[in-house]
Amino acid sequence: MKTITQNVDLGKNVKIYDYVNLYGCSIGDNTIIGAFVEIQKKAVIGKNCKISSHTFICEGVEIEDNVFVGHNVTFINDLYPRSTNTKGILQTEKDWTSIPTLIQKGSSIGSSSTLICGIKVGENAIVGAGSVVTKDVPANTIVVGNPAKFLRKIKPRY
Repeated sequence: MKTITQNVDLGKNVKIYDYVNLYGCSIGDNTIIGAFVEIQKKAVIGKNCKISSHTFICEGVEIEDNVFVGHNVTFINDLYPRSTNTKGILQTEKDWTSIPTLIQKGSSIGSSSTLICGIKVGENAIVGAGSVVTKDVPANTIVVGNPAKFLRKIKPRY
């Protein structure tokens, strides 16, 4: 079972496995979306990406071309989430602002990583499995840990 709303922009040859929720997002050509993935409105996924199972991509996330996202990766778009506003009423979209996140071309995000909003993962960078990314990751580097820290430089791919 898949839930794909009419306002999803799907490129050519996109492969989508079961139990996926896509709404108001854009998915580029030749991208693979694994099972149990949710991609929210205003999220953008580039061409030739692999989004592994159990991943959550929220509003405000832009993933450029040729990016690998491992299993169970979570993106965050609000630094101070609350269920209610200051009047004690359940929040709506007007009560908060989505903070964007950018994952640049050729990057890889390891399984079970969490990416806090407002950061950029540079081209060809690698985020090690289980990392919590709280600040920008420079291009052509590997970061690991909680919080994610520089491990080493790598050769550019492009």
